[in-house]
Amino acid sequence: MARIAGIDLPKNKRGVIGLTYIYGVGTKSSEEILTKAGIDFSKRIQTWTDEEIARIRLVLADYKVEGQLRSEVQLNIKRLMDIGCYRGIRHRRGLPARGQRTRTNSRTRKGRRKTVAGKKKAVKK
Repeated sequence: MARIAGIDLPKNKRGVIGLTYIYGVGTKSSEEILTKAGIDFSKRIQTWTDEEIARIRLVLADYKVEGQLRSEVQLNIKRLMDIGCYRGIRHRRGLPARGQRTRTNSRTRKGRRKTVAGKKKAVKK
């Protein structure tokens, strides 16, 4: 099993797909990485040699991936919250930040439904 950037890559997947398990590496950038490293796209991860893995690590050193990228994203969100812009406020409140409706849906951001008691009906005399 190949371990790159602190991630165990699945051994029976193709190289292009396996590299996408690393945070910050998509299909396009994994193709680019493998091209720079001189490795065939269709080659399975279990057939990579130690030398090929070392070349991939060398190429990946130029990219922002995993911890470095995660911390940068968190700092960007924190900056938005500190300056108090609209997107920052939405992050602070745990609501969608990109204009989605919240009357229905958006359960992923808001969490489970919290039941609110309805109005009491007036008693007729």
